Amino acid sequence: MDTKLTLKLNQRIIEKAKEYASNKKMSLSRIVEAYLQSLTSENDTSEFEISPFVKSIATGIEIPADLDYKKEYSDYLIEKYK
Repeated sequence: MDTKLTLKLNQRIIEKAKEYASNKKMSLSRIVEAYLQSLTSENDTSEFEISPFVKSIATGIEIPADLDYKKEYSDYLIEKYK
């Protein structure tokens, strides 16, 4: 059963998220639901792939101040598509 949820977010973020959802031909609600499911599920069966960086934010793992996120993401993609 679906339940309504009201969120207060930065207007710019909302606009960018709506544009992203539109480009993916999905509803913003579906994207938020999938993201929350991926954060709370031990067996992630989400159709969305969440990067390790985003997962680290959600799990409270401390991120080093000097993290080179572009390199980390590049390394991640190289490993993924071996």
